[in-house]
Amino acid sequence: MDLKTPVATCCGRAITQEELLQIKETVTLFGNLSRKELTHTICEHLDWRTPSGTNKWDACLKMLIGFEKQGHLTLPAKKEQPRRQKAELAFTAATTPRKPVTGNLSALGTILLDRAESPAGIKLWNEYTARYHYLGYKKPFGYHIRYFIRSRDNLLGCMLFSGAAKAISARDQWIGWTPSQRIARLPWIINNSRFLIFPWVAVKNLASHILGKAARCIARDWQEKWGYAPVLMETFVDPERYCGTSYLAANWTYLGLTTGKGLVRKGKHYQTSPKKILAYPIEKNFRTTLCLPIEETAEHNNDSSRLLSFDSIYKATEPREEKQCKKQSAG
Repeated sequence: MDLKTPVATCCGRAITQEELLQIKETVTLFGNLSRKELTHTICEHLDWRTPSGTNKWDACLKMLIGFEKQGHLTLPAKKEQPRRQKAELAFTAATTPRKPVTGNLSALGTILLDRAESPAGIKLWNEYTARYHYLGYKKPFGYHIRYFIRSRDNLLGCMLFSGAAKAISARDQWIGWTPSQRIARLPWIINNSRFLIFPWVAVKNLASHILGKAARCIARDWQEKWGYAPVLMETFVDPERYCGTSYLAANWTYLGLTTGKGLVRKGKHYQTSPKKILAYPIEKNFRTTLCLPIEETAEHNNDSSRLLSFDSIYKATEPREEKQCKKQSAG
């Protein structure tokens, strides 16, 4: 077999016969390392990076586990880590309800989106979200940015942008990308996974105004924090609770409904109600970025049936949790 021939794919990346031999050699030579250390070493040898430039170690580890199952190598024994109990968020006087904020949008002055990044700011953001968002607070993983929504005199709410849902048929059909393109380019989509305007704030058109502000600043902020700029935003709205009016008023596009089937996980089943899917292009030519040609992979290889594919590890049908849209009338 030609050493340059792909033998497997993972997360849209083809692994050649030569690279597999190098991986096996590295596992043998550095078997005294932990799985995490070994995975980072292999990421560096393969120059396998995330869009922000860090090692793509989670995908690499799952690929190594796949190769182990196929009998190509033996990984170091997994070290069991004791599970830490989650500390319950205590509600303090810092997040008690304030006096009502009403009136015209113009009376509030300039609306600001301030990133919550200091330990004290993150703690306060978490507490507000846990206390007043109907989905509560869950620690975001991967790339994310928290925002406080402020006016001249008041704190008005919170927003969170995080990673996109892995696979949603309505969204993926609308984009028009292939499964390999989706796996490789998914980080360029971000999800407005929390949008909270505090219950004591009732200002007409505020929510759509905030969404417009976010659309203008998120690419710059994401580039500054994570080293690359997203091109598309998505969100999910529970139609049993909210209409999505503010998103539509801010020129988001309604794409359809989720199936409500939840994530595909071995041995697990998750069911929820269908949610509205909405999207907003940050870049006009977002499809140019998302649908970039991918290097030769199983679906393009003439002998694709002989390739191992570990992409199914990342397969999902819907996001596990849907997100809030503040219900306000647009006008």
